[in-house]
Amino acid sequence: MKIINYGSGQNENDGYTRIDEFDNKATQELSEHYREILKLIGEDPSRDGLKSTPLRVAKAIQFLTQGYGLDARKILESAKFKEEYRQMVIVKDIELYSMCEHHMIPFVGKAHIAYIPNAYITGLSKIARVAEAYARRLQVQERLTVQIRDCIQETLDPLGVAVVIEAQHLCMVMRGVQKQHSVTTTSAFTGEFLKNLTTREEFIHLIGKQLH
Repeated sequence: MKIINYGSGQNENDGYTRIDEFDNKATQELSEHYREILKLIGEDPSRDGLKSTPLRVAKAIQFLTQGYGLDARKILESAKFKEEYRQMVIVKDIELYSMCEHHMIPFVGKAHIAYIPNAYITGLSKIARVAEAYARRLQVQERLTVQIRDCIQETLDPLGVAVVIEAQHLCMVMRGVQKQHSVTTTSAFTGEFLKNLTTREEFIHLIGKQLH
């Protein structure tokens, strides 16, 4: 996926710009595979409603997994500033869309992310972009939670990082046990959030409180 459309304010060297066009070779090969899949499930890929479906799905799967081409650390480093602020910074209710690697069915939800700076802060939007970079891959929620935590900890070296993800997995809703309202919650902490109960409780309280 090398053909990229850069939006306003984005730099082609940042490594995390939105991809609107697609690698021709990958798109062609994926289309051929999806055409065969349609045949295998008993459909006719030559009928009007399905003629362009293999191509559309080939582009869609590349968009849904574009995180493989994104560098989460570069996202943070692109807006890393020296600042003597040492209180909790929280970005909550970050919408997440990912694909379960076991069935390749989506899971959707929200991420709540906090860190306590230690000489460096980052742009607030970059926290959400880090979550997006890891979510747009074949994933399990547990790994996704830890990857976000570790990226922020290793890049900014803060006093602590907290990540909580709440998500609904369509593999549980549409198939399997078919439980319509089940929600999975995962968490991962470092530093002050891990060893200081008061700090962790403050974070949990704030992500659950409606302040707006």
